[in-house]
Amino acid sequence: MDISLCLRQPSCMGDRKRMRTTSNLRCLLPAFILLYLMNQVNSQKKAFIPDTPEILNLSADFPTSTLHLTWNDKGSVFPHHSNVVWEIKIVRKENVEVIKLETYNTTLNGKDTVHHWSWTSDMPLECVTHYVGIRCYIDDSHFSGRKEWSDWSPLKNISWSSDSQNNVFPQDKVIPVGSDITFCCVTQEVVVSAQLGHTFCPLVHLEGGNVAIKIYNISVSANSGTNVVFTTKESMYGTVIFAGYPPDVPQKLNCETYDLREIICTWDPGRPTALVGPRNTVYTLFESFSGRHVRFKRVEAPMNETYQLFFQVLPNQEIYNFTLNARNPLGQSESRILVNITEKVYPHTPTSIKVKDINSTAVILSWHLPGNFANTKLLCQIEINKTNSTQELRNVTIRGVENSSYFVVVDKLNPYTMYSFRIRCSSETFWKWSKWSNGKQYLTTEAIPSKGPDTWREWSSDGRNLIIYWKPLPINEANGRILFYNVSCSSDEKTQSLSEIPDPQHKAEIQLDKNDYIISVVAKNSVGSSPPSKIASMEIPNDDLRVEQTVGTGNGILLTWHYDPNMTCDYVIKWCNSSQLKPCLMDWKKVPSNSTKTVIQSDQFQPGVRYNFFLYGCKNQGYQLVRSVIGYIEELAPIAAPNFTVEDTSADSILVKWEDIPVEELRGFLRGYLFYFEKGERDTSKMRGLESGRSDVKVKNITDISQKTLRIADLQGKTSYHLVLRAYTDGGMGPEKSMFVVTKENSVGLIIAILIPVAVAVIVGVVTSILCYRKREWIKETFYPDIPNPENCKALQFQKSICEGNSALKTLEMNPCTPNNVEVLETRTFPKIEDTEIISPVAERPEDRSDAEPENHVVVSYCPPVIEEEIPNPGAEEGAGTSQVIYIDIQSMYQPQAKPEEEQDTDPAVGAGYKPQMHLPITSTVEDPAAEDDLDKTAGYRPQANVNTWNVVSPDSPRSTDSNSEIVSFGSPCSINSRQFLIPPKDEDSPKSNGGGWSFTNFFQNKPND
Repeated sequence: MDISLCLRQPSCMGDRKRMRTTSNLRCLLPAFILLYLMNQVNSQKKAFIPDTPEILNLSADFPTSTLHLTWNDKGSVFPHHSNVVWEIKIVRKENVEVIKLETYNTTLNGKDTVHHWSWTSDMPLECVTHYVGIRCYIDDSHFSGRKEWSDWSPLKNISWSSDSQNNVFPQDKVIPVGSDITFCCVTQEVVVSAQLGHTFCPLVHLEGGNVAIKIYNISVSANSGTNVVFTTKESMYGTVIFAGYPPDVPQKLNCETYDLREIICTWDPGRPTALVGPRNTVYTLFESFSGRHVRFKRVEAPMNETYQLFFQVLPNQEIYNFTLNARNPLGQSESRILVNITEKVYPHTPTSIKVKDINSTAVILSWHLPGNFANTKLLCQIEINKTNSTQELRNVTIRGVENSSYFVVVDKLNPYTMYSFRIRCSSETFWKWSKWSNGKQYLTTEAIPSKGPDTWREWSSDGRNLIIYWKPLPINEANGRILFYNVSCSSDEKTQSLSEIPDPQHKAEIQLDKNDYIISVVAKNSVGSSPPSKIASMEIPNDDLRVEQTVGTGNGILLTWHYDPNMTCDYVIKWCNSSQLKPCLMDWKKVPSNSTKTVIQSDQFQPGVRYNFFLYGCKNQGYQLVRSVIGYIEELAPIAAPNFTVEDTSADSILVKWEDIPVEELRGFLRGYLFYFEKGERDTSKMRGLESGRSDVKVKNITDISQKTLRIADLQGKTSYHLVLRAYTDGGMGPEKSMFVVTKENSVGLIIAILIPVAVAVIVGVVTSILCYRKREWIKETFYPDIPNPENCKALQFQKSICEGNSALKTLEMNPCTPNNVEVLETRTFPKIEDTEIISPVAERPEDRSDAEPENHVVVSYCPPVIEEEIPNPGAEEGAGTSQVIYIDIQSMYQPQAKPEEEQDTDPAVGAGYKPQMHLPITSTVEDPAAEDDLDKTAGYRPQANVNTWNVVSPDSPRSTDSNSEIVSFGSPCSINSRQFLIPPKDEDSPKSNGGGWSFTNFFQNKPND
């Protein structure tokens, strides 16, 4: 190298100096120093450039797309250590693009060293040619000049044979989920499309017509992988990609043994890898102390499945150090555990349970437990169950045996009792209990009954016989099946007995007198007889006794009493249903003599049922009744309403009476009654909302339960009331019973209602009579005035000259008429006016017309609206003549008929009466100038009022009631606004009008008589 050539010249100059003499040494020393300095200056001007490195080998691992590079650093050239930096570049030829530039640091140690470097491509090496180049930089600390990089080595590529049948790379690649990967298709055909699964991907064109696709963040594949397909116009090329996970660290690794012959290690694999088949996770269990291992491989791994491996127990080894290794194509993991196998014993389930009796209270229990426990102790637990009893557990420690058969003695059992035995075991150090064995039932043998029956006695209702009761012995006291009972009654004088009463019967009746007897009851089974149960027949009276009430506390009836030292035996509480006939007995209970309270419980107790409880205290002479209590286990609402009736009713009150509710229907202690009442009829009143406090409903709460009547006051007479009665207990309100009652009529009010109007009427009548008496003259003048005699009225006289010889003159009837209906009866000539009767044609009858005057009788119907009217003559014999209706002197119609000679002497002027206010022209078919002159002087009267309002007969009509005259009154010729005659009477003797008419103020005035 250049460095070695530069160091040669100074060594030659030194040799020449040695050849000179020592005398010239001092002269040459400055020259030597000068030459050395010049050499140093020249060395600073030169650069240190290493030789170009040489690549020894470039290889490729195509399945993994990895390039392997080797080269020699030629370190032997450098005598001392130096740091070298190597720079490696990878180039793809299609665009001479440097895709990777990496540095690699080494140290020169004076020897030639071959270095290795590897790189994995993100694109399969089959897809495109890759080139590799290298250069170096030596950092020599002994060289003070400028240092530079060496030249790049010649590029070297890797060759790939395209004779493979595969066209898509990589093939069957396994990659982690979320990775990026490139697939390429090497073919001479034109690739049309590419897709991953069902997703199409854009194509990337490479050299030589090759194409590629880039996949980013790939998702987990199905168990069968994901297909990658490149499609050309003629064919399809593809591969399969497997995206999964590396194995999780095995979790919950545990190693234990069932029988100390084989170790079982279990673990949870954790997250599924999504890789199956050849790519599945392989587990290896390695034991470090022995160097042994076992391998486990699953074909398919479901989620949350526990894996297990079996490892044989080694002789004389108790401690094991296990390492569990998990490996798949994406990675590996491991978990460790250190165990003492003698402390991790989980025995098998015991089998073949057998029981053999020793006596009535002890048995031998045996079983089989597989395993090699000869060098250890076992802890076993025995579960003992018996009917209607609590469970009992007993722990026993036994030494292990080789034949796996074990037994133990179980004692303290009850005779003639059915037991069920179960067993489980563990090691003495205890790790886990084994599973329970199947149960084994066994009935122990019989023994003599341990106690006599619980006994009580009652006298019959007639007091002649004593009834003895006893309860069947419990199983733990009977110690076998009771066959029969023996009953005996003994006193100082005699003894009576009843033998072999069969077991189903639990009472006996013996006729005894009133002496004191001791009753004894004995139970007998197949082994022997029980001790006798004794009870005295005598009952000590108690005069100071009262009946009390109580209610259950939910779980029973609580009874308390005071301690009595005189009670030497025990207390007996008996009870029965209150509705039960004597002797009343449902059950009884005995408590010690030192007790002061007890709770009575029974399955026979029912809510709403009343029970009687009797507390007896035992003395030497017999039993004495201490307390008598009635009570309910729970109070309920009554189911029936009180039956009530109405005893009495009055105008303002109702008396109600009711009966007691039967105890069976009351269902609790009666606390009172609620009485509701309101006004209402039977079909309308419904008494709704009794509890809502309605103002129209009155409520009375009767808390005195001994009260059976109630009087409701302050009611209204002759009124319907709706009555409702309900009973209630602490358990609730009972149903209602209703009734409708009507109160009686109030006679005083009726009398007052009658007397007040009568009194008022009498007073009004008296006052009216007094006033009428004082005003009698005024009343007479006002309501009953004197009627003038029409004969004296000049206004009603006719002019004789007008009437004589006028055949066309007719009388007018002024009564109400039928419009447009006129009937005229006439003669052509009549010398005088006869008495004319004016009647209504409506009231005219045919027979009356025949009795009337002859042909000169005229009947005219008057209609005020018509001023002039032509009436055709309906006569068949007459011609076309017509009759005229005229007004005549009204006064002349009331004149009495005179003789013809008198009429001739009368002055026509004097005879003229009231002149009409209107003149009606009268036309006639017979033109008579004389008649026309007379008619001109005669004025017809046109009434000013509606004549339909005139009455034929009225109080004001001028008709003589004492005359036989046939004159008919047709009304008064008066003003339309006055009830008085326009023409006062000429008779001086007639009463004069006061001119005041009727007035309300005149009623209270006192007028003097004139």
